[in-house]
Amino acid sequence: MTYNGGEKIYAIIETGGKQYKVAPRQTIEVERLNIPEGDTVELDKVLFIGDSQKSLIGNPIIKGAKVIATSLGEAKGDKVVVFKYKPKVRYRRKTGHRQIYTRLSIDEIVKPGE
Repeated sequence: MTYNGGEKIYAIIETGGKQYKVAPRQTIEVERLNIPEGDTVELDKVLFIGDSQKSLIGNPIIKGAKVIATSLGEAKGDKVVVFKYKPKVRYRRKTGHRQIYTRLSIDEIVKPGE
């Protein structure tokens, strides 16, 4: 979690309706984004930035801040089994679902004004 000059920095971002705590050189899996492997993406819904000197808190987001990440491709998650059952009427339905995720490698965290 080091940044330029050895300073520790992290951010809390929102994508796909979920929040993630990220740091540079970290790999995360987020809900599927329609970007090809190897492309960069700018995540601009930054809710919080923290480092060794001070913290920036958004209201609800920090304007001008962004997290730059590189796509590492898509992957499928674990299978979730959905089983519907009604007693005494012989009703059973078994289905499954595998969510598709996009792997992101966090390159840098850009503060507002940089």
